[in-house]
Amino acid sequence: MIVHVIGGGLAGSEAAWQVAEAGLDVVLHEMRPVRPTAAHQTDRLAELVCSNSLKSEQEGSAPWLLKQELRRLKSLVLRAAAIARVPGGHALTVDREVFSAEVTRAIGAHPRIEVRREESREVPAEGITIIATGPLTSDALAAEIGRLTGSGRLFFYDSISPIVEAESIDQTISFRASRYDKSLDGTADYLNCPFDRTQYEAFVDALLNAQPVSSHIDADVPYFEACLPIEELARRGRDTLRFGPMKPMGLTDPRTGRRPWAAVQLRQENLRADSFNLVGFQNHLKFGEQARILRMIPGLENAEFIRFGQIHRNTYINAPALLTPTLQLRTQPGILFAGQISGVEGYVEAIATGLMAGVHAVELASGATPGPFPRETALGSLCHYISGADPGNYQPANITFDLLPPLDEPTRQKLRRDKRARHAEVCRRAEEALDRHLASVGQSRYTLTGG
Repeated sequence: MIVHVIGGGLAGSEAAWQVAEAGLDVVLHEMRPVRPTAAHQTDRLAELVCSNSLKSEQEGSAPWLLKQELRRLKSLVLRAAAIARVPGGHALTVDREVFSAEVTRAIGAHPRIEVRREESREVPAEGITIIATGPLTSDALAAEIGRLTGSGRLFFYDSISPIVEAESIDQTISFRASRYDKSLDGTADYLNCPFDRTQYEAFVDALLNAQPVSSHIDADVPYFEACLPIEELARRGRDTLRFGPMKPMGLTDPRTGRRPWAAVQLRQENLRADSFNLVGFQNHLKFGEQARILRMIPGLENAEFIRFGQIHRNTYINAPALLTPTLQLRTQPGILFAGQISGVEGYVEAIATGLMAGVHAVELASGATPGPFPRETALGSLCHYISGADPGNYQPANITFDLLPPLDEPTRQKLRRDKRARHAEVCRRAEEALDRHLASVGQSRYTLTGG
């Protein structure tokens, strides 16, 4: 049996690898470069179009737990992230080019995976198909998905941050530090551009008066709250930015010996350390306006921009009304959805749903009834949210401890004064639940032999 995977992003690449490693043939359909998108720059698989961060590696956090579960299942994409890793404090950050090149190499070298560079305009009528086309699904395929699901597509607007050349950053003004010294190895992995109060107020004024890009964006369509443009944040209040992406907490400017009024953090983009992105500085301003305003940031007066911030459309389905906890379309169980089109937000969440869709596709192909991962795990809770949230008010979600089931009351009372201990207990419980699950179904079903 051949399994079709439509979309060569994070979810699609992981799903294709999972299925192929289980011994099934896979056709991975990727429309680039035949049909480009508004955000992608290359034709590589698993290209990162927004941040280069796969979020926290801090032990005991929800993003860490999800990554730990994927590592136990020997995720191809997380293996590539380890190869491409660059300094990022407590976050898992990667060199985009090395990362996507490694995934592309592994997929292309697999004897059971055929990569077809073509736009998929229809979903195969028979067999098993995983739809993992991501937030930039083509109009033709989105219309086909709408026909299959019987519902209109949902969408929101997302945005990407600017990138500057390292040599153009004035490092007599910027300084290296991680907030509260939270870098894993004690090193200072971020460049910080400090503002005094006067500089910050002038910067906010400039943002509030900046010219946005003229576009067809519908004012009634919401942004994703965790990825708001900086000008939108500025409109919410003059101090919103310095309590958000520009918060100075845990930083000390070595020139003054004091905490700055606000600060912009720059994160290393690649292994060569020749470019940095402005963390949390996605925006929807004209490029000329971006250059003018962002050069008001202390240390970036002469910044040379490799990429300006942009807005792009994210498309996703109303998953709670359509999908089972095993990511299958309820009306057509041979069709599975994975990645951001299913309504998860975040790179690792996309990887996770891709891995699970691959696992469930293998179960289907073997004649078994797919079973969800345990609710106590981050993997299981993510799918529980996708399939069980309120369909009348469905919003994309990152992994958080709020998605996992609460601890029992005696344990909660015992640990009520220690949040870190409560989170550690949730992680311990998740690990045990995954152990039991793997033992009951047979670990070989989930173990990637190429890991």
